[in-house]
Amino acid sequence: MPVTVRIYVCLLLLLTVPGVLLGQGLPQQSGGAILHSEGGVWINGYEAHDSTAVFPGDLVETKPGSSANLSLQGSTVLLAPETVGKFQNDFFELDHGVVSVVTSNAFKVHVNCIRVIPVSNEWTEYIVSDLSGTAQVNARKKDVNVEHEQKLGKPTAGNEASEHASVHEGEERDYEETEICGAPASPNGAGGSGLSPKWIAVGAAGGGGLLLCLVIHCFGGGGGSKNPEISPSSP
Repeated sequence: MPVTVRIYVCLLLLLTVPGVLLGQGLPQQSGGAILHSEGGVWINGYEAHDSTAVFPGDLVETKPGSSANLSLQGSTVLLAPETVGKFQNDFFELDHGVVSVVTSNAFKVHVNCIRVIPVSNEWTEYIVSDLSGTAQVNARKKDVNVEHEQKLGKPTAGNEASEHASVHEGEERDYEETEICGAPASPNGAGGSGLSPKWIAVGAAGGGGLLLCLVIHCFGGGGGSKNPEISPSSP
């Protein structure tokens, strides 16, 4: 490698590496985040190291026994083991697994056509899981809105293009993706591995109690009332 190229590379590393090692966030205009992990986490099919930059459109996958923490401006997103999804500018597109969000700027989570949105820019904490076709939303601090696109088909009098409901602080609700969004898409996977039998067993049991135990084990905290469907208006 020519000396001038080597010098340029060294200078570039000196400018970029220190900020990553210190765990500093990316510039706000970049729309990126910093991923923290202790191994067992993949980004776009490659194993990630601690303090790795993540950009909109990057696919993140945590392996069994491994978790990750995404830090960005005003928000922190914790990914439980065996979670797969894409990071975007202001939301996480969850394909499978469990994520816990703490945000002061209304960072959202999408599951298929379902969108979980904090009601305000105040500090909000909520958990979203997507296991075997059921999206579960647990509002731990402040309320969140759950919206979805109207399914294709015959229009119904009074229906809107987008329906929504609220999950109030302390509540937990389940939403069947097939009923709301239609047939599920094929699961993504950066590492090429299938779903763990553990997740399939939990989903097959169909009990909210088992899923609640999983959420408590991963993040702590409890749930409240459950409602299997989204109503057109807030309760």
